[in-house]
Amino acid sequence: MSEHQTFQIPYLIRGGQTIVTPPIARRLTAMPPYAFAALTQRIAALKAQGRDVIRLDIGSPDLPPAPFIIEALSRSAARADRHGYGPYGGIPELHQAIAGYYARRFGVELAPGRETLALIGSKEGIFNIALAYVDPGDVVLVPDPGYPTYSMGALLAGGEVYPLPLREENDFLPDLEAVPAEVLRRAKLLWLSYPNNPTTGLAPLAFFEQAVDFARRHNVLLCHDNPYADVTFDGYVAPSILQVPGAKEVAVEFNSLSKLYNMGGWRVGMVVGNAEAIGHLARLKSNIDTALFISIQEAAVAALNGDQGWLQARNAVYRERRDIVIEGLRAAGLAVRVPQATMYVWARIPDGQTSAEFASRLLEDTGVSLTPGTVFGACGEGYIRISLGIATERIREAMDRLRAWMAQPLTQAATAGKPISF
Repeated sequence: MSEHQTFQIPYLIRGGQTIVTPPIARRLTAMPPYAFAALTQRIAALKAQGRDVIRLDIGSPDLPPAPFIIEALSRSAARADRHGYGPYGGIPELHQAIAGYYARRFGVELAPGRETLALIGSKEGIFNIALAYVDPGDVVLVPDPGYPTYSMGALLAGGEVYPLPLREENDFLPDLEAVPAEVLRRAKLLWLSYPNNPTTGLAPLAFFEQAVDFARRHNVLLCHDNPYADVTFDGYVAPSILQVPGAKEVAVEFNSLSKLYNMGGWRVGMVVGNAEAIGHLARLKSNIDTALFISIQEAAVAALNGDQGWLQARNAVYRERRDIVIEGLRAAGLAVRVPQATMYVWARIPDGQTSAEFASRLLEDTGVSLTPGTVFGACGEGYIRISLGIATERIREAMDRLRAWMAQPLTQAATAGKPISF
């Protein structure tokens, strides 16, 4: 039996007849299991035992959208003519709203419908851009640590991933000039994301200028993922890479209403910038999916065009939670920078154990679930990510549990057993 055939799985159909499914595609065998699958299974098992688990691993807002956004959805959904298929790529009003947001927020002018494309959440666009550009043997430059979908899209397309280390001593910015020439000759895409998930690192506009120049010199498409631009604190204002003169010649920027307006389950995203790249992605998507539910698009228009003042109150909630986490981590003896953006805190763990071991022990002993840094890449070793997307009092309780746990010597119970495979 070949390696490929080992993935045949027998199952029973009605009448007791056993059949064997065909072998799965090689492209799927190249993809590792979903990083959070084992963690989710273990949490479910603990809950079944009656344990109280506080989930600080989930990067999803717990706060709702503004009421006027929900009302816009309700009004639209009540109309009988809003339940058919919408136009591929988004309704014209959504394209106009996306362009308007970029003009107001970043001073970036976009041609609606040519330099804008609506997505069913930015994740599918991030995945599909690799299918549009990457062939077997091509290379995708990916930040490490970074959002796993950057790598998964490259692998599914048959490409190779070249990691760009993000190190604390370099303010979590990659050294683009350190990429070997033989890698650059095969590179198609370069992924960046600032404000950064998971490190919370920030990129000045000067770095974006260097990245745009790098992409132009090496003929790669620069893909910037920018979902946290408006989740900011302490007066910080995040830039768009499209603010760099000439960026639209070599770059596209992905954005998401999930983090921007607390609309994670609504699945509304966008990609803007280079018209040629957006056209290729739109052609690919037209053969894969159909447009978002029109009423969700109209609610997205209301969100983008409406009063943005409510975001200040939302960010104040995140800031309060951030401060609770920072105080709790430092009281527990962990080293941590104070983030000025994103809904995460990125912290160092004590020496002598891996990130996975630390997260596993903490979960088993206290019921507090964190994300080990290695979920996001090898350079995440030695770190954990904490999400602020959970009720403030639960965050406070989690920090109390963490402090008490860190104050105790490691016990045999704490060190026994195999850590969760992340």
